[in-house]
Amino acid sequence: MNVNIVLSLVAVVVLGALAFLGGSAPALQGVFGILIPYIAFVVFLGGFIWRIMKWAKSPVPFRIPTTCGQQKSLPWIKHDKLENPYTGLGVVGRMAFEILTFRSLFRNTKAEIKGDRVSYEWEIWLWLFALVFHYSFLAVLVRHMRFFLEPVPFWIEALEALDGFFQIGLPIVLLSGVLLLAAVCFLFLRRVAKPNLRYASLAADYFPLFLIMAIAGTGIYMRYFLRVDVVAVKELTMGLATLHPTIPANIDPFVFVHLFCVCVLFVYFPFSKLMHAGGIFLSPTRNMANNSRAKRHINPWNPDLPFVTYEKYENEFREKMIEAGLPVEKES
Repeated sequence: MNVNIVLSLVAVVVLGALAFLGGSAPALQGVFGILIPYIAFVVFLGGFIWRIMKWAKSPVPFRIPTTCGQQKSLPWIKHDKLENPYTGLGVVGRMAFEILTFRSLFRNTKAEIKGDRVSYEWEIWLWLFALVFHYSFLAVLVRHMRFFLEPVPFWIEALEALDGFFQIGLPIVLLSGVLLLAAVCFLFLRRVAKPNLRYASLAADYFPLFLIMAIAGTGIYMRYFLRVDVVAVKELTMGLATLHPTIPANIDPFVFVHLFCVCVLFVYFPFSKLMHAGGIFLSPTRNMANNSRAKRHINPWNPDLPFVTYEKYENEFREKMIEAGLPVEKES
């Protein structure tokens, strides 16, 4: 088996086992239920801001948008306002489609050699499951805000009602959690099944997938099979949110496993590839209007250097150029 897969899986299993042992020991419940969540939140917030500020300071003097449509030019040539925006409003529209619908991934194709021909195939399943993954993750995050707010806002209750619209089972199955687990499993299996992806994948690519699997899996297990004390869980989370932390009596160790995996993801997030969630807004290939034909963009960071004109160069080396048989503009 791929060593990167094994290392990532073992790391997540060990982390989960440590959290379970810590949650089972009353003396360590304060560490896993109070101290680590606060540390994880501070690291996540600080790391996120640090990465964004670092990217924001990167100089981008020129217009370098990556486009796939016709640039604005002559009046009789149709301009693609969405794929090659000329104004700030066009950039907003392009970014909105990219962020909300993964437009560039929707157009993604894979190339394969079949026989003596190159074949191109539409990667529709990757786009679909990526969309399901991100939106279900967002729905799960928003739903879990009910544990940190009292009273619970109506829009969170409305989202939860919509999430359990089919009213399957008791407690009602919330589709976002199931879809999240299914989508992350698909992304993992796709990375393992394709030799080229498996060859290029590192432990850093598998670790967050296994970590999210653990978060979704423990959440589903606690809700539908273990059925933990929700009142105790909310007492724990409300204590964290109000800065009056407390550990409820007889809270199940799996709550600490779930919470600890979330904390690890929070700490890991700002320093990993997962930061594309914030970086996409600062990507110069996406957030710039392509107006280089209408406006000249000069690099403001160019230093003032002493340039030698050809006239000065020829005046200095004219005799040597004539001796060498090189053409000159003036003979003397």
